[in-house]
Amino acid sequence: MSGSNYRRSLGTVSLTAVGLGSIIGSGWLFGAAKASHLAGPAAIFAWVIGAVVALTIALTYTELGSMFPKAGGMVRYGQYSHGSLAGYLAAWANWIAIVSVIPGEATASVTYMSSWKWSWAKGLYNGTELTGSGVALASVLLLVYFALNWWAITLFAKTNTAITVFKIVVPTLTAATLMLSHFDTHNLSRAGGFAPHGWNAVFNAVAVSGIVWAYNGFQSPLNMAAEARNPRKSLPRAVISSILIALVIYVALQVAFLMAVPAHDLAGGGWSALNFKSPLADLAIAWGINWLAMLLYADAFISPSGTGMIYAATTSRMIHGVQENGHLPGVFGKVDPKTGVPRPALLLNLVVAFAFLAVFRGWGSLAEIVSVATVISYITGPVAVMSLRRLAPDMPRPVQLKAMPVIAPVAMVFGSLVLYWAKWPLTGKVILLMAAGLPIWAFYELRKPMSQLKPHLKAGVWMVAYLFVMAFISYIGSKDYGGQGYLPEGWDLLVVAVIGLAFYFWGVRSAWHNPSLEAVREELKAAQDDAERVSTAV
Repeated sequence: MSGSNYRRSLGTVSLTAVGLGSIIGSGWLFGAAKASHLAGPAAIFAWVIGAVVALTIALTYTELGSMFPKAGGMVRYGQYSHGSLAGYLAAWANWIAIVSVIPGEATASVTYMSSWKWSWAKGLYNGTELTGSGVALASVLLLVYFALNWWAITLFAKTNTAITVFKIVVPTLTAATLMLSHFDTHNLSRAGGFAPHGWNAVFNAVAVSGIVWAYNGFQSPLNMAAEARNPRKSLPRAVISSILIALVIYVALQVAFLMAVPAHDLAGGGWSALNFKSPLADLAIAWGINWLAMLLYADAFISPSGTGMIYAATTSRMIHGVQENGHLPGVFGKVDPKTGVPRPALLLNLVVAFAFLAVFRGWGSLAEIVSVATVISYITGPVAVMSLRRLAPDMPRPVQLKAMPVIAPVAMVFGSLVLYWAKWPLTGKVILLMAAGLPIWAFYELRKPMSQLKPHLKAGVWMVAYLFVMAFISYIGSKDYGGQGYLPEGWDLLVVAVIGLAFYFWGVRSAWHNPSLEAVREELKAAQDDAERVSTAV
């Protein structure tokens, strides 16, 4: 097996660092400002809602991750429960969501750099996107991210844990310093009050301001499950801990940002008119905390670079998983035996990261694409976890929550709501991007006899239908979410929730005993037998 060259060297602390390091990337540098721009002070609740959504969905994936401790875990689960069509669509959405984060992190670093006093630095960013020189510098950062992953997983683990410690300390110090320097509670009632744009703006902030982008980092430990020393214990601990720790940090940063904005800046048009290039550093300078601004400029390289490095690692494992699912050439499943690194997959992701950087040059535009693609990838977990309880009740489940029959459908509803909150036409554009991956699936699958292909089509049609129905609902939805207004406000959310539940039950019923499930069952049983023989011999 190609995956046998992976080294089980990551413990709970390292995996938690992977998750937390993914969550605390560029999101903390821009997320508070972006969320405030959309929702005003009510953005505080957007971070809490985002954490609840992420935690609910993550609980479904922790059971799956403990069942299948394999590299690129998130791209495999739909294949195990529903076969090639649903599995491929889920993998494609997940890969798009993660690989596009890598250029996003490089873009964030260069954007913060553009606030430096030198003229060459100011020329890196034009106020909306990176310039040619900015793209060139971001490209250099991409090369650094991938180079750090090229040599060895042990180097990655040591480097990432050290960077993650720094990434926790600096945001915490930033929030505390800004609160101590200027804490104007009147900002909660200025410029239109606590929720100046209504609560629909809060929901929209959850979907597109970088909140989903940030919390999506919970899946990084799952994608590196093949390198976990004790995945049964460490995976769920790492996933849940990273979300909860990040929630505390992000809420503190959001509160600090809200209270530190000078009153005269709000007088010129409210929260939506704020236009900071480097939001937290700009506030530090405004209140004379120059040392903090310098620290933030430094961390604008370290935090996003740490996340970019992690995602370069996890996306290579995802490509490996897609190859083992049968939808990429065999070369992308090769793992270097000396370093334990899937180098061909790393190279493929580097090329794709360059392409995203060339097309989407602004952090905000990348954050929107990442967020919506992320939500689409989320819907597989709730359906797959309950499908596999029906199909394979005898398989070992180190993590098995009694409340999962309730958690799973709730997670599906949450994911559907966040997808709707992203607003039309963004939802339609990203769903179209998901459809753009189907020719690759067709290339590998349509050559098979119809007798073999038919059950895959039958089991996966629910997911195709879900995407088209959600695009249609987004189009006819209330005007608050960019739709045509055929669905009145309030009723539209109820309709989306009902649709989410309907497709959840359809998806669970569509699962079948496909060849991928049988193959992984035999593989895991063989690995368990080998482990028992070794322990008996010792």
